[in-house]
Amino acid sequence: MGRSANEARRGGRWAAAAWSAGVSALLVGLPWLARHRMPDQVATHWSGSHPDDSMTLTAAALFPAGVWLLVVLGAAVAHRFPGGRASGVPGTLLASGGVLLTGAQASIVHSNLDRSRWQDAAPVDVWVVAIVVGAAVAGLLAWFATRRPGTAAGSQPRGPVMTIPAGEQLIWLSRTSNPWLQLLAAVLGTGAAGTALPAATGLTGLNWPLLVPLALMAPAVLACSSVQARVTATGLDIGFGPFGWPKRHWSPTDIESARAEDRTPAQAGGWGYRVNGLGTTVMLRRGACLVVRTHQGAEFAVSVDDAERGAALLNSLTAKASETPTT
Repeated sequence: MGRSANEARRGGRWAAAAWSAGVSALLVGLPWLARHRMPDQVATHWSGSHPDDSMTLTAAALFPAGVWLLVVLGAAVAHRFPGGRASGVPGTLLASGGVLLTGAQASIVHSNLDRSRWQDAAPVDVWVVAIVVGAAVAGLLAWFATRRPGTAAGSQPRGPVMTIPAGEQLIWLSRTSNPWLQLLAAVLGTGAAGTALPAATGLTGLNWPLLVPLALMAPAVLACSSVQARVTATGLDIGFGPFGWPKRHWSPTDIESARAEDRTPAQAGGWGYRVNGLGTTVMLRRGACLVVRTHQGAEFAVSVDDAERGAALLNSLTAKASETPTT
């Protein structure tokens, strides 16, 4: 799965770069946008409900950006270590660190907004709870999305049909991602955060016509940016997005036949999840697709590497299922 692995790594780097740049812009941009409504010294630390330390507005904008740079460097170092990317650590650092720092920056701006002195800044108790919970949830989701658990591998013969020894089960797994769709999802998600945070701090009103499309499109594009196909004794499972959800399933008794077929985005009608005269196609890159045909005559295709072997295993399972007598 060399080609898919390279595409996934490239897409992950682009998405991480877009997220890193977006967080940096928010950390510096929020105080700058509010500079005419904040004191020259802004409260940055609280003891209970009372502010007890401050920074200049410039320092308050640049200090968290510097901390974020260290987080990004730490994620890059973790990514370089053997198994670092598979462990999910880099993605967890970027997601939880980005949410934590942008949330803290938004709380500082909100608390100092329209105050004449930093000593008069509003409490941040509720903000702290929300930020910590949000960072923990973001980190957990990123860990599930980016870790790569090991999969069982075996020597599997090539061909249109596999011979499965009695008492043994074979598993076939393939993943594909589209780096440009991943980048687009990261940009849309950052745009949604950039629209919501100024409103949360009180700088602007909530721009619903902009926020709603961004908030809906970001997860939709993310779900269409990667796919994993898995063939086991129970049939074919297709999982979408970094979490493998939503998911579609076909049992061996549902499938009439499977094959590998080269398709292009032009034939499929574009990128992503497409429905046209060929049936349904999940088109993430041109080339070999695993195509299954159901007994109802519908066809479903997904662009994944090693499609020929996946089709061969599916054909073996469907043949075995058809030979099993029904009661």
